[in-house]
Amino acid sequence: MIRFETTHGAFTVELFDRDAPLTVANFRQYVDDGYFDGTIFHRIVPGFVIQGGGLTADFSQKATRAPVKNEAGNGLQNERGTLSMARTDSPHSATSQFFVNLKDNDFLDHRPGQHGYAVFGRVIDGLEVIDKIAAVRTGRRQGHTDAPMEDVIITSARRVTAKP
Repeated sequence: MIRFETTHGAFTVELFDRDAPLTVANFRQYVDDGYFDGTIFHRIVPGFVIQGGGLTADFSQKATRAPVKNEAGNGLQNERGTLSMARTDSPHSATSQFFVNLKDNDFLDHRPGQHGYAVFGRVIDGLEVIDKIAAVRTGRRQGHTDAPMEDVIITSARRVTAKP
């Protein structure tokens, strides 16, 4: 599990090692490297997603490792509270950025003719924090649309052990 501390509260994520092994290994390496510390949720679309994991508070893109293979065909669905890898139009382009689904977004799922977005985890504690982040006022900022008008910073992301 990964515990995220943000300027808007904390939330905990369970990762799906069995269903998305490459994606989870990639994500965990970013966590272990402290990569997410000081990054922001730079895209907030109420009723859709919050996205972060790659930009700093001045909207600079952090350097990433090589992209990971898209595992969206793992049978998991982009349901409320799940985490998926953000990517470009190229299906195997995901690096560090991820998003949390604010509602069931089945149109993001893998299907014939559509690569989809790889679900690799789920918020298991602190979904109210995700909703709080989703309520932040957005607009155009530093050339980005749907950007929060106040910083929503990930102050830390660390592995935590399961609760007994």
